[in-house]
Amino acid sequence: MNKKLEQFLREHTTAEDPVLEDLYRQTHLRFVNPNMSTGHLQGKFLEFISMMIGPENILEIGTFTGYSAICLSKGLKPGGKLITIDVNDELASFAGSYFCRAGVEKKIVQITGKAQDIIPDLDTMFDLVFIDADKREYVEYYRLVIGKVKPGGFILADNVLWGEKILEKETTDPQTRGIIDFNELIKNETIIDKVILPLRDGLILIRKKE
Repeated sequence: MNKKLEQFLREHTTAEDPVLEDLYRQTHLRFVNPNMSTGHLQGKFLEFISMMIGPENILEIGTFTGYSAICLSKGLKPGGKLITIDVNDELASFAGSYFCRAGVEKKIVQITGKAQDIIPDLDTMFDLVFIDADKREYVEYYRLVIGKVKPGGFILADNVLWGEKILEKETTDPQTRGIIDFNELIKNETIIDKVILPLRDGLILIRKKE
């Protein structure tokens, strides 16, 4: 995005929470691929979506350093839970420390491991699912969670424009191929409604029909 336009958007969006601002900064200072962090604009959007839905249960696939989990947790109903899964155990304590700083640690359940191994054993129906992990596995994630989403519930998936590489139909890059295959699957699904938002790297909002 044009830097001046991005600055305009930031200036016209509610200011970033200081804890999230520090989390974003520390993520960039301490970790590889810090651009995976959700950031201010998308984070505020996730917060608003969660607040509009008022979910009792949220599932997040891909915790990274915890920015998106904090944002999503703000819309939970009293007593609600957000389960967040990440394969990287080295990030768990860092993310957990910021959950505490944000005052949402009692709302969030952190699980370390492969989502494909964990999701089938979750005995919960979710109002909202956020997918933001290994792009090669998006199709698998969707197939695993769609049966655990309540009728009328929502799925959000990040990076569905993938730097416009989704237009490279003949690509053999596995990450790009994963996003292309996921987008094609969602396009042809009949049990959902969907819309792609060109926010940051593309965010698709999916609603399971009732």
